[in-house]
Amino acid sequence: MRIYTRTGDGGETALLGGRRVRKSALRVEAYGELDELNACLGLAVAAPADATTAKLLIEVQRHLFALSARVADTREGGEPPAAKATFPEAHVTMLERAIDLAEDTLPPLKTFVIPGGTEVGARLHLARTVCRRAERRLVALAAQEDVPPVFLAYLNRLSDLLFVLARAANHQAGVPESPW
Repeated sequence: MRIYTRTGDGGETALLGGRRVRKSALRVEAYGELDELNACLGLAVAAPADATTAKLLIEVQRHLFALSARVADTREGGEPPAAKATFPEAHVTMLERAIDLAEDTLPPLKTFVIPGGTEVGARLHLARTVCRRAERRLVALAAQEDVPPVFLAYLNRLSDLLFVLARAANHQAGVPESPW
């Protein structure tokens, strides 16, 4: 099988289930933003980071693949998603636990901080901003179509986690935050 199909040359793509839509459709924009976020997390994992953070980010990447698949799936009739594309509330809980653990290692935040610091810290800050954009696209989609609330909660919590992980990476490396 070749990677190119030529079926998208006219500006359309197929959603799961076969329905064809414009590549500029809000749903396509939403899962495109999730794909960019996933790539940003891969970039963060590739930077020098502690093993625990890398393992957590890889798990989040798996969640984002499942979320993207669910956003791309418009099949009717209640066909259940594949097992690896399920998206339980437990994913949100996992992020909350990770936030709490990371925050316990950090000094209290008393001001806004300028994104940056270490390489991994800067990459996590970038991923956080892409996460916020993906969240905005999903919120826009939710205004027009049914989007499970867990998807929105997950992205909201993920941006918080990425912020805390960026702070933690900088703190662990002894790089002070730049207050605004």
